[in-house]
Order: sequence, then structure tokens, then C-alpha cells
Amino acid sequence: MKYKFIIVIFMLFWAVMITRLYHVSIKSNFYYEGLAKENIERKQFIKPIRGEITDTHGKLLAMNQIGFSLSIAPHLKMKAKALNDVINILINTFPGLDKTMMLKVYKKHDSAYNHKYIKVVDFIHYSEMMGAYPKLSLLKNLKIEAETKRYYPYGKYAAHIVGYTGRSNQKENKKDSVVNEVGKVGKSGLERYYNKVLQGELGYEISKVTATNKAIEVLEKKLPKDNKNIELNIDIGLQKMIYERFGKHTGVAIVMRTNGEILAAVSYPSYDPNLFVGGISIKNWKALQSDLAHPFTNKFIHGTYPPGSSIKMGMALAFSKAQPSVLDTSEHCAGYITLGHSKHKFRCWSRWGHGKVGLRRAIRESCDVYFYNKSLKVGIDAIAKNLRTFGLGVKTGIDLPREYRGVIPDKAWKRKRFNQPWYKGETVISSIGQGFDLVTPMQIARYTGLLATSNLAVPHIAKIIDGKRVKPELKHIDFNPYYLDEIRKGMYDVCNVRGGTAFKTMSHLPIVVVGKTGTSQVTSIPQSTKKRLKESELAYFHRSHAWLTTYAPYKNPEIVITMLVEHGGHGGSTAGPMVADIYKWLYTHGYFTKESHSSH
Repeated sequence: MKYKFIIVIFMLFWAVMITRLYHVSIKSNFYYEGLAKENIERKQFIKPIRGEITDTHGKLLAMNQIGFSLSIAPHLKMKAKALNDVINILINTFPGLDKTMMLKVYKKHDSAYNHKYIKVVDFIHYSEMMGAYPKLSLLKNLKIEAETKRYYPYGKYAAHIVGYTGRSNQKENKKDSVVNEVGKVGKSGLERYYNKVLQGELGYEISKVTATNKAIEVLEKKLPKDNKNIELNIDIGLQKMIYERFGKHTGVAIVMRTNGEILAAVSYPSYDPNLFVGGISIKNWKALQSDLAHPFTNKFIHGTYPPGSSIKMGMALAFSKAQPSVLDTSEHCAGYITLGHSKHKFRCWSRWGHGKVGLRRAIRESCDVYFYNKSLKVGIDAIAKNLRTFGLGVKTGIDLPREYRGVIPDKAWKRKRFNQPWYKGETVISSIGQGFDLVTPMQIARYTGLLATSNLAVPHIAKIIDGKRVKPELKHIDFNPYYLDEIRKGMYDVCNVRGGTAFKTMSHLPIVVVGKTGTSQVTSIPQSTKKRLKESELAYFHRSHAWLTTYAPYKNPEIVITMLVEHGGHGGSTAGPMVADIYKWLYTHGYFTKESHSSH
């Protein structure tokens, strides 16, 4: 027994020794070989050049300015002559630089563990550097590297579409190796949505280096994949014209082909994206945040508004989907309805009523009572379900980040949101696009395209991405052809028949335009009010939003134009003249085919 124990101990001893010998002689060899390789080889990444963004005619909307960055060697003591000499030379050469800021940046990044040059100036323009380069390149503690800076030639006109780039943060650096090396990333708009494409792919160079980290031989080199450009459907000339046309008003205008291609999308007012490229100042940021017109908000996908009467065509189609025969009968409008024994009046916009009203006239004259009565027969759940299939209260799928969904309410939504039951009166006001209803202007534009063609299109701003053309995405929806035709005739009447709510502004255009006005209230009207005040008599922020959504030509739809004027009052009188001017511009610039001219 004693000998067996000694043998076991002996065998364990040698097992440990052999394992240790393997680790030291073989396994550790791989570790030290890798360590030695790191000491004699250096891998440097080569930054890709960010792709450009152009409009449909090739005009640059986002480009790269050529320049240089300046970095100072590490481990120079803060009060040492070497550091101050370099800083002072830079200040004398480029008077606009901030000495205090450069020293602060240097101190923040200098440490015993950092052996890389510290960037103290992000960008000096090419023209400024050329005269100074021969002198500065001789400074042994200064490193000059080629650099690019994003620039947006059209500034505020396309800010909500193109977006901007900015310095990346730690979270963004961890998620993307290219962002980590480049130090910049798309923060909003197309710059953010297509960041992966625009930023390209890193290249690298592996060099053999001496003990002092001096390169003596290039062992391997891979060039970056860059200049991945994007061409848009946007016409910047049209975009600029619409922006300037808004004048004293605020709001949104969208011009879209019926296949979903966005020709213009204006959110007014806007801001200059160039302010953000190098980091926006506190003063400029506060000015943007405190502006009551909300220039920083992309209103065509982040603004949610009651759709008002612009939803009535969709309501009628939702009724017919839920109950196929419900539109066969007309309704009588006496100027209001009541529910049960309640004395509360749900009023039509016409104080005196419209009398007997069928579908076409209900669209033309925007009779509220017609939709009140039909909605009570169908119910909110069936209405909401169908409206969502028409693209309302759901994301459109546009190629922009963080699109808002809006609200098309039903019983379940209210129960979840407020833990309250649904009331019939809420169905009534939802039927004319009020109450809880909230949509984005982009949803209204998309849904208008559906009314024109029976196809629900995904809106696309980009036309060609890195050489690949973006294909239209269309979903066909079947409707009762008779009801759809009646709705289209009603929209024709709105713009082309005397008494239509947009007749005055839309009836004398070179092509036949059809559409629907809408007035979405932002404050309720007390029951005691017998005669409503005119919109112009109300305080500005109490005035209704003005909608006008249209398509043209009537017989061969090609273009959708949707406009919302915030606190504009009536769609026909406020949005109408602006929409008419947009159609005239499109006609003059050849956006309508010869076939569409003959449809007048």
C-alpha cells in the first residue's frame, strides 16, 4: 500500500512536469511569437472617403471638402518648450485656432500608455494649408494628415432629407469598426439611414517596423472601398422653390410620383446642417430648441397631426370594405346629429346642413354628417382595421430613420392607452379625422397615391445606391370599382366644379388636378357657440391646420402633392395657391407626359 502511494505521487509529479514543459516550450511559443510579431509589424487602417449624395440631376447635396488634420507627438510635458513651440507656431500660422482648447485636448489624451500622435485640430482647409505646408512639415513633433470634412451646399433646403454627420460617441464606436477609425457617423436623415453604405469599408497597410516604430517595409496593403455614392429622386430646384414659397407660413409639402419616388419633401422652417459637422455651439443649439416653429423637427415623418377631412375618402372605402352595401344609401344632413337622449350636438361644418347627401357630394362638399352616420353603422374597430391597411397610422417604410407611426384608434388602443372604454361619440369624431386620430403628412401622401392608382407605394428618396437602382415597391389593394370611381369624381369636383372647396385655386391649371381639402381643429368648439369665429379671428395657435392633398392628372395619375399648413385655417384658401404653384412649376419643367396634357 505504501509503495502504491509513492508510485501515484511519482506519476502525478511527472504529469505536472510534462504539462508545464509543453506549456513553456510549445504553447507559449505561439504567444511569444505573436507578441514578437506585433513588435516588428504595424497595421495601420486606411480611412475610406465618404460617398457623396446628389439630387436627380447630379447636383451635390452632400460632399467632402479636402483638407488636413494636425496631430502632436505624445509624451511632451504640458509646460515643456517642445509642446509650446508647436502650439505657438500653429496659432501664428492659423490665427483662428484656440490655444486653450488645443492644450485641453492634448492633456486629455496624453498618457504613458498612448504612443499615437494626438489630434488637436480636426480640419484645416486645403487652401489655408498649402502656403504653410512646407514649413509645418519640417516640425518633428507635428503630424499632418489628409482629412475630409462633410459639407452641405444647399444647407437648410435639404436638411431634413440629407441630414448631417457628426463626431461619433463611444457607443457608436463599439458598434462599428469603421466608425471607430473614422470618428464620424451619420446622425440624421439619409446620412444616418445609409451610413453603412456611405462610409465605405476600411483598408489597411501592414509594415515591418524598427524598435523605434519606424516603417522599413510594406508587407501587405489593401485599399479601402470608398466613394459609395447615392443619387436621389429629389429635384433640389423644386425643393428650393417650395421652401421659399412657404413665406410666413410653417408646415410640410410632399411631391411624390405615384410609384413612391419622392421628388421633394419640405419641412418648413429648417436649419443649416453645416452647424453640426464640427459640433454645434451652445448658442446655436439653444436657438434651435427655443424656436416655436420647430425647425429641427422633420415634420413630414415626425410631425403627427389630425387628418381632418383629408381622411374622408379613406373612411368611405373603409365603410365599404366592412359593409359592402353601406354606401348605397344617401344620408340627410340637418347640420348636426345627436346620440340617444343626449343633447350634445355633433355638428357639421355647414350650420344649415346639406340636405340629402350621397357619396360623391359628401366628398365634394365635405359633409360631416354623412360620415357621422355611416361610422355608427360600421363601428370603430372595422374602420381602424381598414384604414391601417390603407397606410394610415402605420409606418410608410420611407428610407429615413425613426419614422413615427401616428394613431388610428380602436377600442383596444384606448383600453391600453387610458384604461377606459370606447364611446360612440368618439367613433363619430374619428370619422372626420378628429379626436385621437393622428397621422404624418407622408402617410397622407402615400394614401393619396393609393386613391389614385389602387397601389400602396413605399416612399423612396434614394434612386441609385452605390450603382444599384432602387425598385418601386407597390402593394395592390382591390376596391369596389363603383365606389372608388365615385370618390375620385368627388375629388375631381373639389378642384374643378364651382362649389368645390378648392375650386378657386385649382381649376385653372394646365393639367386636371383632383384632391381633397381638410381642416383639422387643434381646439374644441364649445356647444354654446352658435356661430363659429373665422379662423383669422382666432389666436394663431388656436387656428386649425390646413390640409390639401391632390393627385394629377385625373385620368392618368403621375404625381401626388400633399401640403399641410400649420394653423393655416382652410386648405383651399391657404394651401391651395401654394399647391397650384407647384403644379405649374412641374408642368413648366416637363414632369408631365404628353398623354397627361391631353387628359384635360
